[in-house]
Amino acid sequence: MERTLPIGIEDFKKLRENNFYFVDKSMFIKELLDNRSEVSLFMRPRRFGKTLSLSMLKYYFEKAFNENGAELDNSSLFEGLRIMEAGELYTKHMGQYPVISLSLKSAKQPNWELAYNCLTDEIITEFDRHSYILESPNLSPADKKQYQEMLNRQAPAAYWVKALEFLSRCLKKAFRKNVIILLDEYDVPLENAYFNGFYQQMTSFIRSLFESALKTNPNLEFAVVTGCLRISKESIFTGLNNLKMVSLLDVGYSEQFGFTQAEVDRMLQYYDITERKEEVKAWYDGYKFGKTEVYNPWSILMYADKLRLDRDALPRPYWANTSSNSIIRELVERADSSVKQEMETLIAGGTIEKPVHEDITYEDIYQTSDNLWNFLFFTGYLKKVEERLEDVTAYLTLAIPNLEVKYIYQNTILDWFDKKIRQKDLSGIYSALLKKDTQLLERELSVNLMETISFYDYREDYYHGFLGGLLKMMDGYTVKSNRESGLGRSDLLLLSAPYDGIAIIMELKVSDTYAQLEEKAEEALAQIEEKQYDAELKLEGYHTFIKYGISFYKKLCKVMCR
Repeated sequence: MERTLPIGIEDFKKLRENNFYFVDKSMFIKELLDNRSEVSLFMRPRRFGKTLSLSMLKYYFEKAFNENGAELDNSSLFEGLRIMEAGELYTKHMGQYPVISLSLKSAKQPNWELAYNCLTDEIITEFDRHSYILESPNLSPADKKQYQEMLNRQAPAAYWVKALEFLSRCLKKAFRKNVIILLDEYDVPLENAYFNGFYQQMTSFIRSLFESALKTNPNLEFAVVTGCLRISKESIFTGLNNLKMVSLLDVGYSEQFGFTQAEVDRMLQYYDITERKEEVKAWYDGYKFGKTEVYNPWSILMYADKLRLDRDALPRPYWANTSSNSIIRELVERADSSVKQEMETLIAGGTIEKPVHEDITYEDIYQTSDNLWNFLFFTGYLKKVEERLEDVTAYLTLAIPNLEVKYIYQNTILDWFDKKIRQKDLSGIYSALLKKDTQLLERELSVNLMETISFYDYREDYYHGFLGGLLKMMDGYTVKSNRESGLGRSDLLLLSAPYDGIAIIMELKVSDTYAQLEEKAEEALAQIEEKQYDAELKLEGYHTFIKYGISFYKKLCKVMCR
């Protein structure tokens, strides 16, 4: 029986027990044991398998018990996986440690009270999961009293900021063994709090929670923390000299998040869809972690599942880094003309070079456009092509990873630019149109062109869409595009109500050079007369005609009127 693809399955036990298709990432365990630091922070884009990886670590290392206190054996979950062939040096750690596992993603809430309650609920759930230790004779009456108060949400605020340290202390007493701590999506509550106005409260809470659990905790065996961004300047990891950070630029662990080419090939072969290999590569490959090129695992799973059921399914953009869209949108909307030009270069398939800053600071986010490029890189919207060091600064050559992300640029980021333009006061353009002020119209159109991004390589349809978008908001007028009239179709018509009888006819041309602008504008104006674009309009009662020939060269234009 063909295995089902694990769409949205983030629990390792559920995935393995229900025989879902599994891309074997169990050597992450070996690499972690070979290179472990007391605290390891892994930074990868959203939906690249971090939550499932932590779940796998929990089931591998944890000495677990059921609700009746009977010990659980999770070794069957790893049967057939590569870690079981790594040798006794690694398998001896299986099922040997108490484990604290906590996700912080539930703290994405609109206010501090809800976010705080969601975090403490997650902590209570983890206390409850280990409540069997209340039966341990190794815990003092005071420990049991505090533990019960926390279970019942009766503990004072001071207890919650040290909750993980206290739980690890109780587990160490019960097991006589150090504790492993797994913390998932640590930066989600910080980012959310920043955009919802309670950043200082959240930062203070997370800092205290982490410091007590990770910094000077004698009960800690090791900890693994995951997130998208490295946020150290806000002192979340103050003084954590036992912290090892693994970013997109590091060679270590480069194959443990995302799918390699070999892993994708095996999946396509398993589902007999190898004929779509090049298409899959163009759409979902292209990310580079360290020196390893990887595919987006979420998108591969989604598309392979579609193809499994429909061999004619077309690729779609399944991935969107929604957690960081709010930041990127703010940065894009504040972008200057140089940023827009670089966006055009990227969308056209080119590259840009930027200094990389691995320390992201929300409070300084808008001080420089470099922050935009760093956010786009670390959240998966850009990939590293090359890297070089100049003095003490690392510079990355960046590009769009694949067609999926290009689609997101074209349909999300460009839309943000368009919305920004539509919020502007366009009365100058409308007034110039009606007054036949060609010089003012040229200037206004060029200024607005500088605010846009073209991914059509300045073809006529780009200018057509640009001008049509500006004119459709002109009160009292209706925009008609490519309407048949006379002996052909005019590019754009701007029509008043019939009783006013005003029709503005526009023909657009694209010039190959700046010097050719005037010639092309004259050609456009002559075409309106030759093709008699006003003929049908006269029959409809229009009597006042304003005719424009407009030529474009990149972000410049020439306007002629008759």
